[in-house]
Amino acid sequence: MSHLEQLIVSMVDVFEEYAGQEGKKNQISMDELKTLIDNEVSKPEFQKKIHAEDVTKAMDFLDKNHDGVVNFNEFSRCVATLARGYYKQKQGKGGKKGKGREEDEQEDQ
Repeated sequence: MSHLEQLIVSMVDVFEEYAGQEGKKNQISMDELKTLIDNEVSKPEFQKKIHAEDVTKAMDFLDKNHDGVVNFNEFSRCVATLARGYYKQKQGKGGKKGKGREEDEQEDQ
């Protein structure tokens, strides 16, 4: 399987693993999502590359329809936001305020 295929399968598998523990099997409650992030983003070397503000930003993208649960589309946006945060950190473009931060914000717009 290619890297992209593995990525897609993993994303769907993680969603399905946590979805439905408290309700419908195709939705994740906010508590399930917190458990998912706590369990799946556990390695310190990875956590260092994702700042708290990136997680907050990702959470802001969730539950756009304000129904109290996250569907797969909303979850996908969250994962993409976290991946962008990781990419920026890996490239040395993210972090707290300072050089490069304004450029990052312009890229996001």
